[in-house]
Amino acid sequence: MKLHQLRYFQYFAHYLHYRKVSEALYISQPTLSFAIKELEKELGVALFKKEGRTISLTGEGKTFLNMLQKAYKF
Repeated sequence: MKLHQLRYFQYFAHYLHYRKVSEALYISQPTLSFAIKELEKELGVALFKKEGRTISLTGEGKTFLNMLQKAYKF
């Protein structure tokens, strides 16, 4: 787990939109997508769910975000 993955996750949890996050962080969408997938793979859980064009946090994603906010006081 890398710090930039945690930062990307925090932004993605806020915006829930690949383009908006990639623009806010000045990174490409594939870079963002890869980082999130690697984080999910390392944690062994899905943090986001996609239903059509709608993206939302899973229960695990909400728990992980809550833990990050407590740890880093975002």
